Amino acid sequence: MSTTRIPKTMKAIRASLILDIVSETGGPDVLSLDEIPVPTAEDHEVLIKVEWTGTNYIDNSRLLTFPYKRSGLFPVQLPFTLGHDAVGTIVSLPKVPMAHTSLPPLQVGLRVLTCRGSAFAEYMVAPWWQVAPLPEGIDPKEGVAMATTEFTSMYLLRGSYKVKKGDWLCKYFGANVIGTTSTPEKAELAKANGADHVLLTTASSEDNIAAIKKLTGKGVHVVYDSVGRDTWEEDFEVVRPKATIVSFGNSSGPVPAFEPLKLFAKALKVTRPTLGPFMVEPEDFALYATEIFDIVKKGGLKFSIYKVYPFTAEGVAQTQLDITSRSTTGKLIIHVSD
Repeated sequence: MSTTRIPKTMKAIRASLILDIVSETGGPDVLSLDEIPVPTAEDHEVLIKVEWTGTNYIDNSRLLTFPYKRSGLFPVQLPFTLGHDAVGTIVSLPKVPMAHTSLPPLQVGLRVLTCRGSAFAEYMVAPWWQVAPLPEGIDPKEGVAMATTEFTSMYLLRGSYKVKKGDWLCKYFGANVIGTTSTPEKAELAKANGADHVLLTTASSEDNIAAIKKLTGKGVHVVYDSVGRDTWEEDFEVVRPKATIVSFGNSSGPVPAFEPLKLFAKALKVTRPTLGPFMVEPEDFALYATEIFDIVKKGGLKFSIYKVYPFTAEGVAQTQLDITSRSTTGKLIIHVSD
């Protein structure tokens, strides 16, 4: 095992158990910048010195409403370190041999990306097979933007339902894209990034369903729903027979329980994926990473950085307020270290 000098303690943004249950449930005031031990890597893990990280919706809650990880929908043991995305450098390698994959081999000092988690810290550990060398020429901040976001896109577009040419979704793979968003400004941004049609959520549900049916004839081949409860019934209206509904988010709350017979009329498939099961084997992550890097090199992905925030409790809290405000576009980046 190769190593470099590693400190005993580090700074990390954590959510802790506190007496005020209301604050714990909702506000970012539960976050603190703590001095804690540097994590000890297991035999199969690498230790990474984090340079950049970024906020995802799962790290926060819609204040006092439908909580995600920080406050209970996805329970975790408190206190815990937030974060998923990271770009940084490897400071120690695993004790066990690493199998060969289609990615370049890992080595100490190599700049890498991962979306393994506990990334709001100066150091983090990750299984070696869920770490990818960042290709030359890619800005580290863009590496953060292509971590959880793009790996999620890949398991949605290639794993949950394999989008193909002619389908009513995903432009890069030759499909037709219908998007929904909340403002005309975001609609123009979506169109600039390849969406064929964008509908506003300020319109009535009935109007949007009618518009989608008019555009597609029979309905869409697949619907990707990150909203959850509020759009669940619409999903069944806009899909065609033998279509797939992919529910991958809960921004309005989790979808209600339903009977399998709900799928009967159109012979539908429903899946509720998450990233972890798509990266169980070493080559799973490697194949996704390779395809993402290839698309980037071909100019098929554009990255937008909304803002860079400081690595402080206040800075990270602001990212969580901003991401739930529905006013941001692009990735919210946190600068941890040089």
